Amino acid sequence: MGIVTADISTTLDGFGAGTEQSFERPFGTFDNGPLHTWMFEHGDENRDEVAAIVAAGAFVMGRNMFVPGEGPWDPDWRGWWGEDPPYHAPVFVLTHHGREPLEMDGGTTFHFVTDGLESAVAQARAAAGDADVAVAGGATTINACLAAGLLDELRLHVVPFASGLTEGSRMFADVPALGLVPAGVRQTPHVTHLTYRRP
Repeated sequence: MGIVTADISTTLDGFGAGTEQSFERPFGTFDNGPLHTWMFEHGDENRDEVAAIVAAGAFVMGRNMFVPGEGPWDPDWRGWWGEDPPYHAPVFVLTHHGREPLEMDGGTTFHFVTDGLESAVAQARAAAGDADVAVAGGATTINACLAAGLLDELRLHVVPFASGLTEGSRMFADVPALGLVPAGVRQTPHVTHLTYRRP
């Protein structure tokens, strides 16, 4: 059986997104340009790390990774990625509002899970078989996995940029004390890749 991993890009002060998320601004008021430059403008320098983000057999994500807001679904909304999202595998979206599975091009199907994080991870594990499950974010969902002991490996991609935010989606918020084992580090001029594992 595979392991449960998570990748997230963060600022030096731990933020992955700001507040006031909208359809036009998936990262809210936060200027996410510096956060993802390493991936989109310098992908060749970070080829292995970029590939690892979508290498899992199934994915779990928080609702705000798929759509802004918390109300009933807009049936016309199909995510920020266009008709061929990068996952190419089953994706289990945490939500309080049920919705029929959404099949996309390239093998991605979004499943909408209303009975909690542990159920979403269990369904993703079953769908992935022997492959890994990746928690695609955001920070709130990854933090919940850490707090629940559901995450085996955490890969932080830390950019040399402090957001200055006081509110938003921040890594390790509401996470109890826990020990992680350093398992890898690699640096480029645009990002430091840090890998931690559960002891």
